Amino acid sequence: MRVMRANLLDVLNAQYVETARAKGLSHGAVIMKHAVPNALHPLVAYQGVVLPYMLTGEIEVAIVFGLATVGPAITGSMAVGDVWVTATFMLVLATTLIIGNIISDMMLAVLDPRIRLGDA
Repeated sequence: MRVMRANLLDVLNAQYVETARAKGLSHGAVIMKHAVPNALHPLVAYQGVVLPYMLTGEIEVAIVFGLATVGPAITGSMAVGDVWVTATFMLVLATTLIIGNIISDMMLAVLDPRIRLGDA
């Protein structure tokens, strides 16, 4: 929420928001049509990178609380020296990172029509 608030405050000072206000749009219309879609960009893009961390269950928290997630399995296989299990987990995390980035890119294309595949 703090990231969204900071992004929204930055966007509200942009020139196109001032132009929308000068055209006579209401405060709610300026925020919902102009500010919020542009403030969501960094938030949506970051979610694609965070997806593998959500899968691992935050390794430190899982170890401290003794939760059975993927995180302690990764650190346990590294501690034992099991290269195949560690490599498999890393491959799954890399695949999750790629899938998360693809999903966030598609969501950004939905949010902003300027981000679309063109005739390039």
